Amino acid sequence: MKPVILITGASRGIGAATALLAATKGYAVAVNYASNAQAAESIVAQIRAQGGTAIAVQADVADEAQVQAMFKKVDAELGPLSALVNNAGIVDVTARVDEISVTRWQRMFNITVLGTFLCSREAIKRMSTRHGGKGGAIVNVSSAAARIGAPAQYVDYASAKGAVDTFTLGLGKEVANEGIRVNSVRPGLIDTEIHASGGIPNRVRELEHLVPMKRGGTALEVAQGIIWLVSDEASYVTTTILDVAGGR
Repeated sequence: MKPVILITGASRGIGAATALLAATKGYAVAVNYASNAQAAESIVAQIRAQGGTAIAVQADVADEAQVQAMFKKVDAELGPLSALVNNAGIVDVTARVDEISVTRWQRMFNITVLGTFLCSREAIKRMSTRHGGKGGAIVNVSSAAARIGAPAQYVDYASAKGAVDTFTLGLGKEVANEGIRVNSVRPGLIDTEIHASGGIPNRVRELEHLVPMKRGGTALEVAQGIIWLVSDEASYVTTTILDVAGGR
């Protein structure tokens, strides 16, 4: 039986690249999406066309009932979970803190922080040896913004990702003796669709001069770090935050 990996926010960008790469490594892939069913089904179709196993699963990761239903569907259709990638995330339009509404701040934290907690909790119930599981791995997708702060652009996003990093450290230590490894990947300037959703479609090209490598990264380069962390090749790696940011 293939190991099962659930990737949230996997219909585009880093999540989609991770889903496609995971399939080539022999995983059965659960492609989570919030609203774009067509995009998720396209990723599933690409995986199946190459002989892989995949399903699309809808859930808003900030909604507890939807998360629980998603995990039950994965249990039923793919089998026991081996790995979770908490990738679902958003950015809003660029703004200073004194221009950010409470509604925007709460939405950011609900999806990024609460969503990561809810999915991790359900994964632990299935993977932890304390609950009769066989162990597994969790990778949280953070951001270099957690270190930089994203002033005058996305302080809400950076703050939420900072919380994800702290969650990674605490959870990793909590379940390290239960067969579960928990790590985080912090992408830097990566060329994905997320920048357009924040109103800066050319953001990578505008800022790549700040990166020591003088270029933006690709979604595949981040995916390779994620898949390494969930693999047995990283069997002694936990509570680690891996920067994939070109030195920035």
